[in-house]
Amino acid sequence: MQDDNKNTSDLLSALKDRDAEAFLLAAEGLHYADLADTFEDLNKEERDFFSATIGAERFSEVITDLPDSMVEEALGEFSSDDQREILDQVSDDDRVDLLQDVSEETRHKLLELVEPDDIEVTRSLLRYDEDTAGGRMTTSFGKIRLGLTVKEALDELRASHVDSETLARVYVTDEKDRLIGRLRIRDLAFNNWDTPVSGIFRPCKHTILASADQEEAAQMFSKYDLIVLPVIDEHDRMLGIITYDDALEIIEEESTEDIERMAGMAGNVSEESYLNTTLSTHFKRRFPWLLGLALLAIASGYVMLKFEYVLDQLFVLALFLPMVVAAGGNTGGQASTMVIRAMALGELGAGSTTRVAWKELRLGILLGSSLGICIALTTFFVLPFFYTNMPVEVGFFRFGVAVAISLTAQITTSTLVGSLLPIGARRANIDPAVVAAPAITTIVDVSGMVIYFLVAKLMLF
Repeated sequence: MQDDNKNTSDLLSALKDRDAEAFLLAAEGLHYADLADTFEDLNKEERDFFSATIGAERFSEVITDLPDSMVEEALGEFSSDDQREILDQVSDDDRVDLLQDVSEETRHKLLELVEPDDIEVTRSLLRYDEDTAGGRMTTSFGKIRLGLTVKEALDELRASHVDSETLARVYVTDEKDRLIGRLRIRDLAFNNWDTPVSGIFRPCKHTILASADQEEAAQMFSKYDLIVLPVIDEHDRMLGIITYDDALEIIEEESTEDIERMAGMAGNVSEESYLNTTLSTHFKRRFPWLLGLALLAIASGYVMLKFEYVLDQLFVLALFLPMVVAAGGNTGGQASTMVIRAMALGELGAGSTTRVAWKELRLGILLGSSLGICIALTTFFVLPFFYTNMPVEVGFFRFGVAVAISLTAQITTSTLVGSLLPIGARRANIDPAVVAAPAITTIVDVSGMVIYFLVAKLMLF
């Protein structure tokens, strides 16, 4: 880490002095991910020097770690020959990622630069959406045919090992490319050369369809401790693999997306760092939600107007109103967060709605009644010291019971609503994280006021 910091410092100094020799020396000691981080923080003039000095071959490593929004501009700094070299140097899945990150016009131009040996694979991978397993897979992997011996299998792998993404797992296919099983390199290394592959391979327990969502692939890596996940089509033909580093990227992207949507942020997730994301981007992603929630919150004011006479007759009700409303927002947000997390981890299936509703209903009643009893006791024993104008016909006991019942009903309702809204969103083909905590809070604010004032009206007047 200390060496990396020194190399980064030397790199920045060389950039400032426009010293190409010192720049290349410092860049040699840095990982491409650190170079990408540095590139992202540079201004236009410094990026131009960076690209021109480091060269296409090394930049082919750097560009795979750049945010999506910077890819097209970064590629534009290179000549057509250099762009051809960059596209040739990157793996097929990274090449497709780059092509998906640029405009359609630029994509057509870049496709003409792809080497003939790679164009067919590239076009086939572009058929899959970037957020599917097929969009994440690479077609460079270790594969052998079923009828080989160990020696023949090693000879076949030796010829293709340079282009393979990983040989941690070697896959066995039949004559129609259907996935039959898998091997480890040590299975080949420690068996006699004349041993048939058919006698030592193991079945593949875990595969994923190319059309499946990338989040499903990431969940499988986490659940089954996978290193590599084979991707197949509907006929069990093996198309490619997803590696653990791709799974880590998927998890980061999906987690960021869920966190931002739960915070009430619209639009696509930005891969740029917080400081490098433009002010206009932040504004566009936050403002629509804030406007929608602000308009929805007007309903709370309308409820206040409708029950104004209740407050006029017993204004001490205003003391407990924020508490009742906030408790509903808090419990609703907690419930939605837990359900969204369970859905993201694949813990809730299509038939789980009734079980979730029953569980959260009981939990809401338990939480609401417990908190209601605590607030009622506070009203009985503490409120009289601070408020002496309680009407005799109401009394502190009756008032406390009304507040406790309101609180119990509000928390129970909010917990149920918070748990079922994400499930309903998923059934409507909406990302459950879009039903964000701010939206749930605003909804239960209105319901909380209605419950509070209705209970007060029925019990105290």
